[in-house]
Amino acid sequence: MKILLLGSGGREHAFAWKITQSPLCEKLFILPGNAGTAQHGENVSHISVNDFEAIGQFCLQQEIALLVVGPEEPLVNGIYDFFTGSDSFRHIPVIGPSKNGALLEGSKAFSKQFMIKHGIPTAAYQEFTLATLEEGFDFIDEQIPPIVLKADGLAAGKGVLICETHEEAKNELRAMLEQNKFGNASNKVVIEQFLKGIEFSIFVLTDGKSYKILPHAKDYKRIGEGDTGLNTGGMGCISPVPFVSDALLKTVEETIIRPTIQGLKEDRIVYKGFIYIGLMQVGEQPYVIEYNCRMGDPETEIVFPRIKSDLLQHLIATGNETLAAEDIVTDSRAAATVIVASGGYPGDYAKGLEIQGLNTVDPNTIVFHAGTRQAGDKVLTNGGRVLAVTSYGENIQEAVSASNQAIEKYTSKANIIARI
Repeated sequence: MKILLLGSGGREHAFAWKITQSPLCEKLFILPGNAGTAQHGENVSHISVNDFEAIGQFCLQQEIALLVVGPEEPLVNGIYDFFTGSDSFRHIPVIGPSKNGALLEGSKAFSKQFMIKHGIPTAAYQEFTLATLEEGFDFIDEQIPPIVLKADGLAAGKGVLICETHEEAKNELRAMLEQNKFGNASNKVVIEQFLKGIEFSIFVLTDGKSYKILPHAKDYKRIGEGDTGLNTGGMGCISPVPFVSDALLKTVEETIIRPTIQGLKEDRIVYKGFIYIGLMQVGEQPYVIEYNCRMGDPETEIVFPRIKSDLLQHLIATGNETLAAEDIVTDSRAAATVIVASGGYPGDYAKGLEIQGLNTVDPNTIVFHAGTRQAGDKVLTNGGRVLAVTSYGENIQEAVSASNQAIEKYTSKANIIARI
């Protein structure tokens, strides 16, 4: 069968790498893709991921049998609804939730309301708009710092602020609501209780009726070694997470995953795709910090390498609602992903610099391209997070060491890239 994959980051390279291992894959198109995805299929760079009509016509022209959506924006904008609501395109299964389902990520207020309604453990909260700014100030005064402020809408991963004082929280709330700090995303702001604990992530694939739990992971956001420095989109990831026991997983499934899937059913929300559940373990109790309506990045680059079974087969089953019969097989080895970033990231950084030495890595290491582009026979940088280097090991320490050693083999040849 022919498949169209939407997206251009490390997540999509991991999708492409895994999908094309399946004997069911005749040809893969990636829209728009990057230099890494081009190794596994044909990039389609002339169509926007939000131009649904053009995507639909491309699917018809190329006889696409499955559409897999990587990033959140087209999902929040309703690509599932566009395809299923069209006589021309509804025969093409879309892996991703409906527009209503994507609100789990697209609206912090909606996701909090959903969790409260269905008894899913999460931090206490209230939501505010410009019209209720003064009430927001009063609510802040009632909180014990740190205080968490979240822009309601999509803000490219930058819409969450942790304020250490009441004054800082009030200033940030004013900036978000009065000065549009995050654009339209902060027309509404969720202020919630700060939870102190340790974070990890669970990934679920659902066809709307049943679900399968994928390998869990923990990512690291700060730019510096030892979890120091500025926050980023994610500088590394490990799987499995050492402190996530079978007992904790059972608690997550019983108190969070099952109520989430059941809540979607009860609310008649169509959901056929991935649910990323960001969790905070406080004592023995896991709480939901956030939902994402797709796989994460760099989490995908570590979760998919630990899946030994046929991902494309699982996606097909998701589309035709037969996921219950699938068996997801997990590699017993540990894995670690280390991000290679452009010097200066997450601040200003250069683009268009040549990357060398990409063919010198160990066979047990996979190099996923994130911010790259092809220019003739050269691979150039095209973003802050440039590569995600994933390695296997008998334990996490061994896997991390393998990724770091692999990086040294080619970063020494290309000083334009700095692993920070």
